[in-house]
Amino acid sequence: MRARLILVLNTLVICSLLALGVPLATSIVRQHQEALFQDRLDDTTRFAAIAVGAPIGASSSDVGSELTRYRQLYGVPAAVVDRQRSIWVSTPGYPGNDTPDIEAGLRQAFAGRHSTEFRTIWPWDDRPLVVTAPVTRYGDVIGAVVTVSSTERMRSAVTGDWSVLAAAEAVAVLLFLALAHLLATWVLRPVRALDATTHTIATGRLDVRAPAATGPPELRRLTTSFNEMVQQVEATMERQRAFVADASHQLRNPLSAVMLRLEGLALSLPPGSEEELQELRHEAQRLTRVLDDLLELALTEEGTAEVETIDLAVLVDERVTAWQVVADQRAIEVRRNWEGPVLGAADPTGVGSAFDAVIDNALKFSPEGSAVTVEVAEVGDDVEIRVIDEGSGLPPEELARIGDRFWRSPGHQNIDGSGLGLSVARTLLEASGGRLEVAAAEGAGLRVTMAVSVVRA
Repeated sequence: MRARLILVLNTLVICSLLALGVPLATSIVRQHQEALFQDRLDDTTRFAAIAVGAPIGASSSDVGSELTRYRQLYGVPAAVVDRQRSIWVSTPGYPGNDTPDIEAGLRQAFAGRHSTEFRTIWPWDDRPLVVTAPVTRYGDVIGAVVTVSSTERMRSAVTGDWSVLAAAEAVAVLLFLALAHLLATWVLRPVRALDATTHTIATGRLDVRAPAATGPPELRRLTTSFNEMVQQVEATMERQRAFVADASHQLRNPLSAVMLRLEGLALSLPPGSEEELQELRHEAQRLTRVLDDLLELALTEEGTAEVETIDLAVLVDERVTAWQVVADQRAIEVRRNWEGPVLGAADPTGVGSAFDAVIDNALKFSPEGSAVTVEVAEVGDDVEIRVIDEGSGLPPEELARIGDRFWRSPGHQNIDGSGLGLSVARTLLEASGGRLEVAAAEGAGLRVTMAVSVVRA
């Protein structure tokens, strides 16, 4: 955003400088051209006055010697031409009367007018400057004096002045660029602070606030409103976490009492009630697991992760070994696929708990005699822990809902669970700056990917 603001400011400055510089550059050309033209016009007029007293057609005259001396001093060819376009006298280097500029000048002179500036001589225009003056006797035009001046010196002077002008404008652009940079930095300093604070909050830290703004009043008000909004969100989430934790604690004691009373009631039930009693015990145990998961989720959202460099291959290997007993009970083969140490930045407790929730789901929903593959590998800037099962999988519309709290697939309602396992795993990973992704595996089943930042030695 700062680059765009600086670009806009400097575009306006450059356009303003061009709007001033182009007319000034044109004025410089006109100034030098007028000085040269006026000087040549004075000289040509003086030669015309000398030519009046000389008989046109004579072989020599005072005007001839004047033109020759003028050619020697200033290098400007000149000629006197009569009404029939015949050259009476000329100096070396005179190009003749056939050039368009000389022809146009002679037409003006024979009409009784001195030359006027009819074109602008730019530095890249190497055509000479032609100046003519009529030679009049007794009110009649009897000839014309023509001077043909090189414009090289004038064009060099114009180029030099233009160079100074361009250097001045370049310095002005650099100064305005520095000023625009300072202005953009001052204006956008609160925006950068808000951006950094927003990024920190997005990682789960709601205790940070944007620093007091020093920029424009609108941004100061925005910073204040943003901090108030974050404070309200933090307070709301804190109340929500406290409510979940308190509810879990408060419900645990009554539930324990109900289970004790249920066991006492079982002693007095008539024969044949064992099936209904077992269903009641099952529902009570399920409610206990839900309360435990709710309490764990509340504690997870409230706690802060202690990120450190850990060998994820070793951590995953330990957790797989711990779950091997469950896999053996269901005749499920757990395949391990990784090589050597794989270092990542994460909270070891959080990643271990998240992996437990993921592999628990994989073993729970995999059929007996199948396999669960666990992979650990570096992928770009991340370390990915992938758990791939061979279960029935989920359709795409249900796949998008995995990780929602308390959501369970309609096809898995007969399998024990609370629908909070992957929610807890995702919360634990996000606290370490990681992420959890669920996708369909090749063939059948699901592929759950846990990703944290890689650490390279």
